[in-house]
Amino acid sequence: MGDTSHLVRGVASERAARLWLEQRGLRHVSSNFRCRNGELDLIMRDGETLVIVEVRYRRNSAYGGPLHSISLSKQRKICLATQRFLQEHVSMTHLPLRFDVVALTGALWQPHFEWRKQAFFYEN
Repeated sequence: MGDTSHLVRGVASERAARLWLEQRGLRHVSSNFRCRNGELDLIMRDGETLVIVEVRYRRNSAYGGPLHSISLSKQRKICLATQRFLQEHVSMTHLPLRFDVVALTGALWQPHFEWRKQAFFYEN
């Protein structure tokens, strides 16, 4: 059986990011939406805006940090997964859409958060 510690860190970092964003006024819509195109970590509402949040955790930023780890390929997968989410949740298609990244560094029991709003744009 493979090492599952990265899965545990992923769950913990997404939960920490969700709570941190909720403390800043965002409302949770969904977590870990999966489809054949990829996965959306967090789906939140910021007022009337639907926010797709990619959560990244790195213990340290020696290799550019978590904000710099989202390739164009990953961005496309997130956009495709968002299309699928909106097909399944038609009531949200009228909302403005934003793609954010929340980066966590340091120890997961007391992480440092960096929030990049509108980290990239929707690619159709």
